[in-house]
Amino acid sequence: MVRVSVVCCLKLLLLLALGGVTMHVPDAGVLAPLRLDGYLSFHDVAAAARDFGNRCSLLPAAVLHPGSVADVASAVRRVFQLGERSPLTVAARGHGHSLLGQSQTAGGIVVRMESLGGGARMRVHAGGAGADAPAYVDAPGGALWINVLHETLKHGLAPKSWTDYLHLTVGGTLSNAGVSGQAFRQGPQVSNVNQLEIVTGRGDVVTCSPEENSDLFYGALGGLGQFGIITRARIALEPAPKMVRWIRVLYSDFASFTEDQEALISAERTFDYIEGFVIINRTGILNNWRTSFKPQDPVQASHFQSDGKVLYCLEMTKNFDPDEADIMEQEVGVLLSRLRYIQSTLFHTDVTYLEFLDRVHSSELKLRAQGLWEVPHPWLNLLIPRSTIHRFATEVFGNILKDSNNGPILLYPVNRSKWDNRTSVVIPEEEIFYLVGFLSSAPSASGHGSVEHAVSLNDKIVDFCDKAGVGMKQYLAPYTTQQQWKAHFGARWETFERRKHMYDPLAILAPGQRIFPKASLPMSS
Repeated sequence: MVRVSVVCCLKLLLLLALGGVTMHVPDAGVLAPLRLDGYLSFHDVAAAARDFGNRCSLLPAAVLHPGSVADVASAVRRVFQLGERSPLTVAARGHGHSLLGQSQTAGGIVVRMESLGGGARMRVHAGGAGADAPAYVDAPGGALWINVLHETLKHGLAPKSWTDYLHLTVGGTLSNAGVSGQAFRQGPQVSNVNQLEIVTGRGDVVTCSPEENSDLFYGALGGLGQFGIITRARIALEPAPKMVRWIRVLYSDFASFTEDQEALISAERTFDYIEGFVIINRTGILNNWRTSFKPQDPVQASHFQSDGKVLYCLEMTKNFDPDEADIMEQEVGVLLSRLRYIQSTLFHTDVTYLEFLDRVHSSELKLRAQGLWEVPHPWLNLLIPRSTIHRFATEVFGNILKDSNNGPILLYPVNRSKWDNRTSVVIPEEEIFYLVGFLSSAPSASGHGSVEHAVSLNDKIVDFCDKAGVGMKQYLAPYTTQQQWKAHFGARWETFERRKHMYDPLAILAPGQRIFPKASLPMSS
């Protein structure tokens, strides 16, 4: 049974009503005349009212299963032609990994983007010699990243930047940012795109790049789906390694943990992936690792006690090909010799590049088998400037979070210079900032494992950040008012609003982000 927060949904419906949207299901005849390569479904729409967050359910009027990009354009154009009096809106739904209904639309049309994700529409261009002929893949917006990887690996190539979980769509992550442990070097996924094809809120199909229709190109990257639906992306590729040395170590001192991370992401010769985790009062950590990792010193590792402590895990990888394993060993040894981790906690394993990148899917399968995947996920993702990360950690890990958590806590730094500041993504101003993700699950109806408990802790963390002037920005932000979004974008709000008026003047697209109510967008002078 899917858990749904009734209070959350009622609040969202009230907000939509206050924004001037009349909530009713439109006559199917309004949409039925569309000539489509795919089809519209008006009855089996319940699945489109669910997402990974599992806290809200907004039932659409119809689901479009597009057989072509022209189908997406026709549907959006039809809604645009109905004008501002129509309550219809359109939400692109990839793999449904949104957290609070961002890929849903009450009484509108959900576009099932995975219908456009077939491998036949994916084209890999291996490139040639020199920088003038770079390798890239043209991928449908509804393609899952795992399928993009499978296709590019056939040519010995792979995208440069990833998310931790690959069973997400290309258009979905590019509409946010797409961040993982490669971002310190390669930037987020939005910094590794050469071209987009977009269906705007007028129903126009537009090809855009840094040289062509650049305003829409940069606006759509990290644009939360507000300016158009990404139907194709040209993604930069690089040679793919065959193997990965996967390493984990522990720290008990936060200062050493962050200083070592910052040194690693600033070094010219370093690891290929760097992420950090916070572990609060978890027993038997090293014993859990032994199922997949080998300890460097089994005797020392067996004596390590983690009970009742706040520990910090540094996770790193080094890519290599089997015939260069000796060189990899030497490089890893040099890098590890510079770090101040607890020596008895060094664990490692060698896996294929594919196995490492798809590591979260293995955990997903285990959780699904236990009935623990389709539960509410009240996640909180923050971007914290380097200058305030110690103050943040002291309060959050010392006072607010005093017990073990129901889910991982990520904490790792990235370099701002690797993020293209022309995109719509909002990040802190400092050169080094930290991604901090509280990836909670809520399997219980009450108590420690409930949504209410997790949301309460999230609220305390955000409240502290606001009052202490931490300078944080939220990633995958769950804001519900335009005033909150204005504060989020700050000086960039004017550009964001201008782009909305230009590319989606009736505010048809992505209503679940709750930024622009339908048909109430101010007209520019």
